[in-house]
Amino acid sequence: MEKITQAFSSCLLNSTNDHLNKRLREAPPPPKRTNFCTRRKGGKEKEMRFQRSLAFVFPRTRNRFQSQASRYFSSLLESEQRSSFGIAFDIDGVILRGRDPIGGSPQAVRRLYEDSGNLNVPFLFLTNGGGVPESKRANELSEHLGVKIMPSQVLQGHSPFKSLSKRYENQLIIAAGKGEPAVVMSEYGFKKVVSIDEYASLFENIDPLSEYKKWTTNQVLDRSVHPMNTVLCDVLRCGGLPGQENGHQPPLYFASDDLEYQAAFPSNRLGMGAFRIALESVFNSVHHNPLEHVSFGKPNPIVFKNAEAMLRQLQLSYYSNNSKESGDSGLQSFKTLYMIGDNPSVDIKGARQAGHPWFSILTRTGVFRGKHNHAEFPADMVVDTVEEAVDYILERECVS
Repeated sequence: MEKITQAFSSCLLNSTNDHLNKRLREAPPPPKRTNFCTRRKGGKEKEMRFQRSLAFVFPRTRNRFQSQASRYFSSLLESEQRSSFGIAFDIDGVILRGRDPIGGSPQAVRRLYEDSGNLNVPFLFLTNGGGVPESKRANELSEHLGVKIMPSQVLQGHSPFKSLSKRYENQLIIAAGKGEPAVVMSEYGFKKVVSIDEYASLFENIDPLSEYKKWTTNQVLDRSVHPMNTVLCDVLRCGGLPGQENGHQPPLYFASDDLEYQAAFPSNRLGMGAFRIALESVFNSVHHNPLEHVSFGKPNPIVFKNAEAMLRQLQLSYYSNNSKESGDSGLQSFKTLYMIGDNPSVDIKGARQAGHPWFSILTRTGVFRGKHNHAEFPADMVVDTVEEAVDYILERECVS
């Protein structure tokens, strides 16, 4: 903004005559420059000063340029404010505990909307959780928070699997995990997907607990816990077809790698990272080659790059109308992206690894309950609740 104003002022001064230059040199010094926040909140005052400078340099053309300059200056201020930051929320332990909102999350999220219901600040939910399609999770969040959440505002641990659909579109996919992993993968574009339960039901005696279960090939009537590690080890060490000699390991992808997370139960629950450790330990004990795998989810830097790209799309989508009116593309780089999470080894570590423009905020409503900052993965800011985090952000960014 200052560069634009300086460049415009230079143009004005270079176009004046010597007499006018003398008057400018004799004029009192300009007001003391205000800081970033004051320039936003004091937009009207600065606009009036800018208009007075136009009247002083070109007294006969004040009315001609005043309205145009006012609109142009206001649009620049608006563009600077709306393009400067975005927010990524973790869900479990920050927004919800189980299915219950925590930490004033409904009030915090509503502050990111205008009175009209339009989004005022680009934000999304960045979680290692999953098991359901993004559209279903968006509907659940909308119900819990009392605002309209779009599927594009939900990035789950398995969301990056979408990028694999072209590579494995027509190959057999075995989906394992909580919820409806096979449904999720089918929605992503994979055409041959079965759940681990459905796959195991095709092989007699592969599951040592099968006699205590009731299987069907189309629907699993009993979804009690089965020895998933046993079945997966068979698949992985036999090239995808249990009962065969050792073969080449099929590609293995994990949606996340967090060791623990906060759910409805008071104690932390073991996450996908714990399952990966268990599977890897067993597989490496029974196979001559170590387990090969790829893990997505936080703290993987790719996840934060995807989140930044999605925030950019949200910014463009929600501000497209204003951009057309002002002539501004609305695509200025984010100055700050805030990651609000409760897990230092996942949320904070990921934001730190991602680097600029990420700014990490650690809450005390989930995995982290410490009095002081985390020693190994310290956050840029530690707060008690997500509502306090949003208050801090809006005050820091000078948004009322």
